Order: sequence, then C-alpha cells, then structure tokens
Amino acid sequence: MPASLKKLATGAALLALAAIPLAAQNAAARPDTANDQIKAMVARLTLDQYKATVRDLTQFGDRRQGTDRNRAAVDWIEAQLKKYGCTPTQRITYDYQPPPPRSRPTPEQIAAFRRARQSGMGEGGSRVRGNRGPTGVNTDSLKQPDARIRALDTQPSTPGQRQEVYCTKVGTKHPDEMYIVGGHMDGIGWGEAANDDGSGTALVMELARVFSMPDVQTDISIRFILWNNEETGLNGSRAYVAQRAALQGKEDPAGSGKYPEPTWLGMVQHDMEMFDHGMPRADGTVSKTQRPEADVNIEFQSRSKFAAGAQALAWAFHSANENYATDYPAAVGPHMTNTDSAPFQDLVPAISVRENERGAQIGAGWNPQWHQPTDVFSTYGDDDFRLGLNAAQTSLGAIATLAGARVTP
Repeated sequence: MPASLKKLATGAALLALAAIPLAAQNAAARPDTANDQIKAMVARLTLDQYKATVRDLTQFGDRRQGTDRNRAAVDWIEAQLKKYGCTPTQRITYDYQPPPPRSRPTPEQIAAFRRARQSGMGEGGSRVRGNRGPTGVNTDSLKQPDARIRALDTQPSTPGQRQEVYCTKVGTKHPDEMYIVGGHMDGIGWGEAANDDGSGTALVMELARVFSMPDVQTDISIRFILWNNEETGLNGSRAYVAQRAALQGKEDPAGSGKYPEPTWLGMVQHDMEMFDHGMPRADGTVSKTQRPEADVNIEFQSRSKFAAGAQALAWAFHSANENYATDYPAAVGPHMTNTDSAPFQDLVPAISVRENERGAQIGAGWNPQWHQPTDVFSTYGDDDFRLGLNAAQTSLGAIATLAGARVTP
C-alpha cells in the first residue's frame, strides 16, 4: 500500500479497514457508540437552516460560470463564510477559455457509443439496469415558464477570468495536514441550480458554519471550498490541483507554523444531495415523492491510484451515517465519476457524497431535474431537503471524527 495512505487521518484504523474484504467493512467501520461531542456538533445542523441556505443561493439563478450572477454568488458565498467566522477566506483565480466546438462523431465513435448503451455500462464503469428516463442539458430559455428566473439566467457566459472561494479551519495539532470538503456553486439548464449543486454548496457552507463556531476545535485542518466551472469539465477543481498540489506541506514563511497548503489527507465532494425518487417508470416518468428506501450514496473510484484509501474513507463516512444521520441510510459504491473529486483521485483518497450513483442512476434519468428548468427551489419538498440534511450530518460526523474535532468549554 502506498506510504501516502498513512496520511489518512487516524492512520492505523483506516489502513486496517482498507485491507478488510468489502462485505466485512461495514461492521468493522462501525464504532460501538457515537461520540457525544460530535453528536452535539451534528445537532447544530437544522432542516430550516439548510433549506434557507439553498434558497439564498437560488437568488442568483443558475449561477452559470462566466456571468455577473456567478460573480455575485461567489461574493455572497465569501461574505457568508466570513460571517460564520471561517476566515481568512481566499480565492483561486484562473483563466477559462472554452474548447473549440466538437466535430461530428465518426461512425466508429457512434458504433462504440451504441455498444456501450447496449451493454448497459454507464459513466465510471457502472452498469445501468432497469428503465431509463430522458437526460440532457436544457439550452432553451422558453422552457423556463417563470419570467423572473428566465430574466436572471439570460446573460450568456463569456470567456476569461474565473474565481472560486475557500476558507480553512486550522488544526491545533496538525495544521500541516487537512481534509478538503467541496461542492460546486455553478449550474446550467435555465433553472436555479437548486439541487445541482445548490444542495452541495449549502451542505459545505453549513459544515463551515458549524466547524467555525468558537467552541469547536480540530486536531487536523479542514478546507471548505466552493468550486466554479464544474459544469464545463471540472475546470475549477483542476485549476486548484494545478496551482496548489506542489505546495502541500510547505511552511511559509519558514518557522512560522503556517502552512498555506497543508498536505492533503482526503478529498470529499458533494454534488446533488436531495433527489432520490427511484427508477423511472417504463414511460420514463419519475415519482413526484421521495422513495421510502432513499439513501445517501458515497462513491469512490475503484480504478483510481488511491482506490484502497478512498474505499476506506467511504466506509468511514458510512459509519458516520449510521451514528449521526437521523432519517436516511447510506450506501457505498465504487463508480465515482464526473465530479470535482476526479482531479484528486490519483493524488489522494477521494470520494463523492450524493443522492444517486452518477453513472448508473443519474445517467439513466433517475433525476428529471438534472440540468433542467425544473431544478428550482419550489420543486423540492421537505423529504428532499431532509435527504440533503442527512448527507450533511453524515459528512460532518465523518470529518469531525477524522479531524479529531471536539467542543471546548
């Protein structure tokens, strides 16, 4: 096993976990009792606060990258993080130039695509089973019936400078090591991007709020970051890796005890948290209500260089769900794909926390709001928001455990 896996927080426990057969890991990961101090921290997450943060994000429409509404949303997120006490806030700045238009697929590419569809293989190596619903990105403004939202989303994206904001909870014992907790704040589709990915952005902001409370301390640092340009090809997270991977663990200035880029122990992405209404019916339609067996999906990529560490990290989150989530269980899968954890997966253990498996379920039309005008705040009911809250409880419990969090008198 790579020596860098020893950086995975509590080290020995997770390294041992990674060597256990998959079927046995659930029991091995589960501590006998939840930590009372972490339980108290998780209790500071509320359904009303989570809903309010999602709602506030939708005031900027779809927050499409390269627009004034996107820049205003970045400013608002930064102001909220400062309000929570998660300071200093900082920004990654990069340049985004859209790739040239794709040429028409060749007959060979079309044949390969058809073979993949016939074999039932989805993104990331997942196997798609059962009925399919329609998928795709809406580009037609007239499909948005709400004139207010349509006006919000009208300004087109232009190439150029992009920014994304982050803040860091500095560890008291190991400020030179950290977990990265992310979600992407941009969206597309002529809606409000309430679920994709207002739900994940709100989750990360809620974790930043709780961890930044004056009575909360952690042994290990935690970075909360809201990626930009996810919808264009993970460009924001790729820019972060390009700019900061080489800076890991370097004290600056020397002797200061300050580490601008602590060594990465793990990366956790949150992308679409609220909608698990089940498989489409034979006609492609989906139930309007949350299915009783809805769950929080925790995915790692079994083909990544850090698959063993990522798998161990995923099961640590599964354990946290059992200890701290109030309503919905968790499921672990090996097909993480197409989200901001991907640029990290060959550098550090990386996982994605979400509503469905990306390739096998979302890619097969399980979420009819994906990239559509219907991805607006009013579409979702309390059962949907509660699923997002349970994902937040899961992540807070897991990160608090891994980072050695405690509540001080």
